[in-house]
Amino acid sequence: MTSTGPRGIADLEPIARRREQRAWYWYDWANSAYVTTVTTVLFAPYLIAIAREAAVDNRISVLGLSVAPGALPSYIITFSTLMSALVLPPLGALADRTAKKKELLAGFAWVGAAFAALLFFVTGDNWQLGAVAVLVANLCLGASLVINDSILCLIANEDERDRVSSRGWAFGYLGGGLLLTVNLAMVTLHDTFGMTEGFAVRISMLSAALWWAGFTLIPFLRLRNHTPTHVVPESGNALKQSFGQLGQTLKDIRNYPVTLTFLLAYLFFNDGIQTVIASSSTYGAEELGFGQSVLIATILLVQFVGMVGALVFGKAAERYGARPVILVGLGIWMLIVTSAYFLPEGQVAPFLALAFGIGIVLGGTQALARSYFSLLIPRGREAEYFSFYHAMERGTSWFGTLVFGLVYQLTDSYRPAIFALIAFFVIGGGLLLKVDTKKGIRDAGNEVPSVVS
Repeated sequence: MTSTGPRGIADLEPIARRREQRAWYWYDWANSAYVTTVTTVLFAPYLIAIAREAAVDNRISVLGLSVAPGALPSYIITFSTLMSALVLPPLGALADRTAKKKELLAGFAWVGAAFAALLFFVTGDNWQLGAVAVLVANLCLGASLVINDSILCLIANEDERDRVSSRGWAFGYLGGGLLLTVNLAMVTLHDTFGMTEGFAVRISMLSAALWWAGFTLIPFLRLRNHTPTHVVPESGNALKQSFGQLGQTLKDIRNYPVTLTFLLAYLFFNDGIQTVIASSSTYGAEELGFGQSVLIATILLVQFVGMVGALVFGKAAERYGARPVILVGLGIWMLIVTSAYFLPEGQVAPFLALAFGIGIVLGGTQALARSYFSLLIPRGREAEYFSFYHAMERGTSWFGTLVFGLVYQLTDSYRPAIFALIAFFVIGGGLLLKVDTKKGIRDAGNEVPSVVS
């Protein structure tokens, strides 16, 4: 006899998650344009040129301090990163208590993009406007990244996160690389387009701000809001509750030693990565004698190879687990800084080959670090823990550049300075070897993925 009972209803949640994941990728696409065009390439030299117009005896006054124009961008970036380290943790605690994460994400993105757009109006000797614009834009970028990373835990289960994080990172490299290509062509060929070089730079920075704001609409419209779960009970208004949760987390964090060990490992190897990237142009120009055209080609090569590298590392993590793949990546970083020490002066091919290697591991190690850390976060505290992740990253990001600068000062050569960064990868890798992945995931109350090591 045929059953006439009700048929089961198909589980549509995986389809809904995939839809949100595709929307989430677009925020990496959106903000990477600002990071590559403005903060990585165009902002610093342009602001230095503006500050020199205002300088007297090659000095400007910044809050009563006498500063050389060439040092101004470094001071601004340093101040913004230290401010982020203070602001992001309470913001993360507040974000964990609200369902309106996509509104927070878009709000910070649009405020940041609005301040970034002010760079178009930085002309003459008005360096102050440029300093304020980038300071606020960078703070908003950091805040939006905390929210964005916490959303990863809501739209992807434990088995999906390596793939989703890697695809998002790859999407970011592609978007940032495409706009950077257009902008560098416009700046380099500004005469062809009937522009001055300064106007071409201002238009390029404005385009990055508009790109950031415009493409943020996609995750804003397509992501869902998720009801907060496992929220730490606190009394008072939202602000008081968030600081209460932050205080409770700082007390409880000792109960998650595996999470703390990974976070410490990440601080070391990520500082090494960021210092290699920050110093590569200086190394190529000052030590190897390359001109601007070679350096521009290198930047673009790293961008587009980084997209491929993120996807390759994501695929490898699906098969072997994130931790061993990150460790392989750190081994490649050690080979990179060792090879950089021996690069011959004035030979383009070896330099581009090194850039290719950097691109392969750059996106992959960072994307998997994000997804791996997400597995070690207690449920309901995703934004708060990612705020620690970003705040500690930003608060200690000066250490690698300090080592690079000190070694250069002692040896008067960039070769031992770049090689000295191997210590960050050795220490970071050694700490990562101590991480017990399964224990960390279980301690955090998460499901152990089907592939983990």
